[in-house]
Amino acid sequence: MSDKPVSLTPPPEGYADWLAELKIRIHSAQQRATLAVNRHLVLLYWQIGRDILTRQAEQGWGAKVIDRLAHDLRTAFPEMKGFSRANLMYMRAFAEAWPDEQIVQQAVGQLPWGHNLVLLTRLKQPEQRLAYARAAIEHGWSRNVLNIHIETRLLERTGKAVTNFSERLPAPGSDLAMESLKDPYLCDFFDVGKEADERAIEGALVRHITQFLLELGAGFAFVGRQVHLEVGGDDFFIDLLFYHLKLRCYVVIELKADKFKPEHLGQLGFYLTAVDRQVKAEQDNPSIGLLLCKSKNKVVAEYALGDTTQPMGIAEYKLLESLPEPLQTSLPSIEQIENELKDFPA
Repeated sequence: MSDKPVSLTPPPEGYADWLAELKIRIHSAQQRATLAVNRHLVLLYWQIGRDILTRQAEQGWGAKVIDRLAHDLRTAFPEMKGFSRANLMYMRAFAEAWPDEQIVQQAVGQLPWGHNLVLLTRLKQPEQRLAYARAAIEHGWSRNVLNIHIETRLLERTGKAVTNFSERLPAPGSDLAMESLKDPYLCDFFDVGKEADERAIEGALVRHITQFLLELGAGFAFVGRQVHLEVGGDDFFIDLLFYHLKLRCYVVIELKADKFKPEHLGQLGFYLTAVDRQVKAEQDNPSIGLLLCKSKNKVVAEYALGDTTQPMGIAEYKLLESLPEPLQTSLPSIEQIENELKDFPA
């Protein structure tokens, strides 16, 4: 047989579009098949874990049964990975953490097994695990990203900034705006000391804009630093200007290297007015402001925001502080079984 490639005729009109559509459909089918395999695998692991729990509780089987089960399953299915003693212990812990099969099928079952291992080993409370599971599904977090967000307590900080959004913005935009801000913002990646002034912090932020955008969260796009505005012949410069793609508005961020003072909001409000009149397009929503300060008195912040007519939030930033230690559990570490699971979706 000849090894020469088959001579292809020129494609007819419309062929390229059809081919592109077929590629999308095939890729989508592959993704659905992978998700289906993952759901079946996670459900199988949950069922095995539930069976172990049931038999140990009802028939008094001891911990040694897991050693025997690991041996027998690996003997029966030598081509399959994941039946080590360590992973069987995870299956038991997984079933114990989620006694309701419906949650497994509708929530955590949509996550790869590796993601579920992170949830089991890093978090103790079911409501926390479920919240991070849903966020991982919604945002498509990888296992590493999920791990980082748990370590930095992302969800515990989200929506915690002091704002006046509920009074100054119409629903449901006010809720989305509130959930777009955090308190505090962790800026441990800044290469400045704790006593840095505003310009040094601002410079470090721009040098590490990718990390800061990740800390800000989904939807933020960087517009510029020291953005120039001319008002009545005078020059003014906004510390940082962003645009939020979901809120469809500009976000003015002002940095203060000291404790929050009510007069700080006057400057921020002036910048919001200038941006709305000079920068905002007709289709954009009113701009919102975020004052980032070293510290704040929450009651003072709430009082100060009550007197403002523009949508603003106040949050703290943390520099060069160590992140919380991951929560420890009695389960084996993830590293102990990663090699055994490397053929499964991570």
